Amino acid sequence: MTVNSHLRELADAAVIRNAEKQSISRSIHTLQQRLEYYFGNELSKHFIFGSYTRGTILPRAMDGNSDIDYMVVFEGSNYKPQTYLDKLRRFVEYYYSSSEITQSNPTIVLTLNHIKFELVPAITDWFHGLQIPAKRADLNDWIDTDPNDINRDLSNANQSNNSLIKPMIRLVKYWNAINNYPFNSFELEKELAERSYIWVSLLTSAQLKDYFFDAVESLSLGWGAAQYKKTALDRAKTIVRQAKSNSQDGYEALALSQIKELLPEVTTAKGALWGL
Repeated sequence: MTVNSHLRELADAAVIRNAEKQSISRSIHTLQQRLEYYFGNELSKHFIFGSYTRGTILPRAMDGNSDIDYMVVFEGSNYKPQTYLDKLRRFVEYYYSSSEITQSNPTIVLTLNHIKFELVPAITDWFHGLQIPAKRADLNDWIDTDPNDINRDLSNANQSNNSLIKPMIRLVKYWNAINNYPFNSFELEKELAERSYIWVSLLTSAQLKDYFFDAVESLSLGWGAAQYKKTALDRAKTIVRQAKSNSQDGYEALALSQIKELLPEVTTAKGALWGL
């Protein structure tokens, strides 16, 4: 096995399939039906967005915080954001009373046995378009949103780079998850989707490992980041630098062992992932 083949296997394992996919699909269908029945004409539309639609969501075996982002667009815009959040909370309490339900501004989080939903209330403003609740620190109640803008950027980047960007993002998100999230998952994915990979694409027969190495080397944290985040990123950069050098020098077995320390097989990573 090589570094690239190991990363390929992990990236393939990071795709939701089979029973897990079917279970999630049933839950989405049930949620959609219940929203229609409960709210009726109060809603203008509702839909899935986020990593599930992009194909970059991780199985829960690789990320215990994997969730489905679901936008619920209400008719009218007469109320403050908390009013709409309260409406969604009452909805989930009505249908999912035995499940864990929390508010994580600006969403209502519904945690089921097999998946988590983040329900995002939204309104449509005639001038600004779709808007969602702003975070508490913002001066405005609502902020503009385009829930599918990252989808377009990611699709274009993936097509331009031999379909290697999506699997690379899944690998970086897996590293992020097993290291207690040094980065916000959405912001990490957005950064990787929007950056240029021109230097990697110019390599002769660029492989997944080249994109993964480049992505890790590009990551940076703000000066005020927690120390555990800095430690995790510094360790990742050091391992990537060493593995890259060893692979180039012909020490592939050594490089592979180093990358497996950074990105272990899923069965050996579960303890770290679930905090055991």
